[in-house]
Amino acid sequence: MDLVLCHTTADFDALGAAVGLTRLKPGAKIVLTGGAHPAVRDFLALHRDEYALIERRSVNPKKIRSIVVVDTQLRDRTGKASEWFDLPHLTEIVVYDHHPNALTDIPATRSQIEPVGATTTLIVEHLQKLAEEQRSRGAEENVDYTCPTVPILTPAEATVMALGIHVDTGSLTYDGATPRDAAALAWLMAQGASLPVIAEYIDPGLSPKLQHLLKEALEKLQKTTQWGYTISWVLLPTPGYIPGLSSLASRLVEITESDALLLAAEYAARSDANEEKDAALNLPSEISNLRLTVIGRSQIEGVDLNQLFQPLGGGGHSQAASLILKGVEPQPALERLVEQLTAQIQQPPTARELMSSPVRTIRPETTVGEAQRVLLRYGHSGLSVVNAKDELVGVISRRDIDIALHHGFAHAPVKGYMTTNLKTITPDTPLTEIESIMVTYDIGRLPVLENDRLVGIVTRTDVLRQLHQDKTRGREIDPERERNGNLSYCPLPLSHLRDRISPPLWQLLSSAANAAEKRGWHLYLVGGAVRDLLLADNAEGEDINSPIALQDIDMVVDGFHQSADAGAGVKLAKELQKIYPHSRLEIHGAFQTAALLWHKDPELDNLWVDIATARTEFYPYPAANPEVEASSIRQDLYRRDFTINALAVRITAPRAGKLLDFFGGLLDLQARQIRVLHANSFIEDPTRIYRAVRFAVRLGFEIEPQTQGYIRHAIASGIYEQIQEKNSRAPALETRLKSELKYILHAPYWKPALRLLAELGALRCIHPTLELTEQLWWQVRLVDRCLRQFDREKTLEHWQMRLEVLIAALKPPYPGKVASNLQLPADSIQRLSQLQEAKTNIVESLPKCERMSEIVLLLRQYQLPTLILIAAFSPREVRHQIWRYLSELSHIKAPLNGNDLKALGYKPGRQFKEILDALLVATLDGEVSDRTSALAYLAQRYPQR
Repeated sequence: MDLVLCHTTADFDALGAAVGLTRLKPGAKIVLTGGAHPAVRDFLALHRDEYALIERRSVNPKKIRSIVVVDTQLRDRTGKASEWFDLPHLTEIVVYDHHPNALTDIPATRSQIEPVGATTTLIVEHLQKLAEEQRSRGAEENVDYTCPTVPILTPAEATVMALGIHVDTGSLTYDGATPRDAAALAWLMAQGASLPVIAEYIDPGLSPKLQHLLKEALEKLQKTTQWGYTISWVLLPTPGYIPGLSSLASRLVEITESDALLLAAEYAARSDANEEKDAALNLPSEISNLRLTVIGRSQIEGVDLNQLFQPLGGGGHSQAASLILKGVEPQPALERLVEQLTAQIQQPPTARELMSSPVRTIRPETTVGEAQRVLLRYGHSGLSVVNAKDELVGVISRRDIDIALHHGFAHAPVKGYMTTNLKTITPDTPLTEIESIMVTYDIGRLPVLENDRLVGIVTRTDVLRQLHQDKTRGREIDPERERNGNLSYCPLPLSHLRDRISPPLWQLLSSAANAAEKRGWHLYLVGGAVRDLLLADNAEGEDINSPIALQDIDMVVDGFHQSADAGAGVKLAKELQKIYPHSRLEIHGAFQTAALLWHKDPELDNLWVDIATARTEFYPYPAANPEVEASSIRQDLYRRDFTINALAVRITAPRAGKLLDFFGGLLDLQARQIRVLHANSFIEDPTRIYRAVRFAVRLGFEIEPQTQGYIRHAIASGIYEQIQEKNSRAPALETRLKSELKYILHAPYWKPALRLLAELGALRCIHPTLELTEQLWWQVRLVDRCLRQFDREKTLEHWQMRLEVLIAALKPPYPGKVASNLQLPADSIQRLSQLQEAKTNIVESLPKCERMSEIVLLLRQYQLPTLILIAAFSPREVRHQIWRYLSELSHIKAPLNGNDLKALGYKPGRQFKEILDALLVATLDGEVSDRTSALAYLAQRYPQR
């Protein structure tokens, strides 16, 4: 006999998982080891006959072959059935559960314990595999099992399993719910699960007995507040064990709006066996017969009720757990639990950590039109208004400004439209209080004041983002999801960061963090280093114990309200150079950045560290260099190109190791896609198109569809051509574009990158008429082949030659102009400017050459880069002749050289070159073949006097 055991007071998840297992193990029987939850009991009163249920007392232990346990890992939770685990003839004991960190004492021979929302989900996944196997067999046997919805469950089976997932995941609303649970529910619906039955039993209501207890609980409820959270508890005397207390606890939380609740019921439970056991423990009779059932509910991040109850023999989930205590004094026991629960509550983030700073402000006399331009420049949704003493006097929102503009009051001062009845907070106001103020007064932004000075502002977006990150941070990580990179939130604790980089680099970061902390600054590791650390952690086959080689690191200083001056980054760089005197310091004042460079350092090797003050930027016109101003880390990340590069890790206390992801970069790393931060990004800076392609090809990512649309729109708009016509300089189409072209064309992946640029139409950034036709693509590859053949020592810049062949495809006089615009080297500009003239000369002259010497004398006047380019754009016959010259004729030497002539008595002078050229011509044309014939040739043509 094969048995499936549910834990005592079986819930729908235990029952649903057990029912599914009877399909996986045909003939297996389900045993409810000790009663059921009231809703389950009521459900079975109608549906018991649909399932393979048997009573525990009807089981003959001698006939048990195997045991499967669902939804628990503790013997005690299987009641008297736990005795069966010690039977010597069992073939196996299997455990299925969804609490990875729970205690376990069942002697399982095999187990599957994964962090999903319900144990039933694990069983559904096995049933899905079974269905797939059936379809595969059907295909082999020509049986129609091809329909994915062919049921392998009865509607009754699918319904109870769906109930198990619904109840344990709160219909997919609890934090522990996962995409796997949603997929399992969808499959069960396809199997015929009854939605009306599910709706009936998800919230069955309270029985009359529980309704009476609800009234009593509301009268006796006690509350306290910790960090803005409300913790409630109540102790109820009951005549005995009351089923359904979990439903009562949930209802209490809903009615009282408590953030956490402990509902305790004390009752007497005696038996002869208990009396003997209590006497042996010397417990007073008035205590020994007491039982205390505690039901816990919590919505507070960081509180783990399962962890709280487990040491006392209870358990469950982090947000919902239960406990039965024996022989304790109820009131002191409950108070200890309340104290322990309260101690688990972590201090929530404060306004100081959430706020944006410095705050963009205007004066009351500022016109509505000017305020609108400020909003446009900085992308804000509102502005703070301060008087001449920098005291906050009002706030004006974008909506207020829009209404004023609509009525034609662009010239009016904002003081007539701003809100003056303000709600403000301090830097130490906790998140819970901030959230409460925003909800109560329907306020979208709260100014942060310290000593009546405006030091920051907290917006709804700040609060929502923090709440989301807190929710996702608290979820248990599925190891399989982690290996596959499917992480919705992935904090980088400093211990982990320390383990993934070299010790000298960790010491450098620590020194920088310490120096920043002394000045009251926050310091962040940002951009590519964070991205590469996260990618390396989730790379298949990556050795997580080996350090990651980082040679280019960006750090950002965010001064917040303390010393938030523009030069913070430069000051920190100078302080670091004192610690590392062998580094080279470069300062770029215009952009408030500094760089420390190490070259072949014995510890740090080759390393480039950029340190910048947190800043925002504004492009005065498309393709211009940005104008920058000191700002907050949030604004600094927003100015970056793509979400995967807008990630930051704080390396200073407090909350060191906190990962900032304001724009969904982690999700895009999971999806392996490149996504731009805002729609006008490519209009402002066309080099971002090239960066998008570079990252996509290098990382094996895709450019997500909307970002592709933004790229195509920017190019099709013609804005780049307009800018070049109107402005004398467009740096993003000049030196910065050349830098991106160098990155791409120098990389080993240059071919797919170039094809992707062409597919997006991005080569038009180089010149509006440039397209990568099949002919040009062939010519680019031909030049690459020539470079590999004739410049194996890489004396030429190969990336530049690949660029030159693209430019050379333009009609004159554009090649020279484009080369000059990109600020290529002078020889490159000259080569491309004169290329058409050189090509014409060679194409016309080469067919007229009858002797090899004529070919050599014609082609040797041109340098290798010019010949390679001309070969790419010439007819086949000319191309073959140039190839022959480069590979063969150019290597032919005369038997005698200048030293030989000197030895023979010829004096260096004008005739020297003439003689050498004549010898070469004679050699090429076959008149001279060795030293003897060369000497004879000299004696005849150039006799010595």
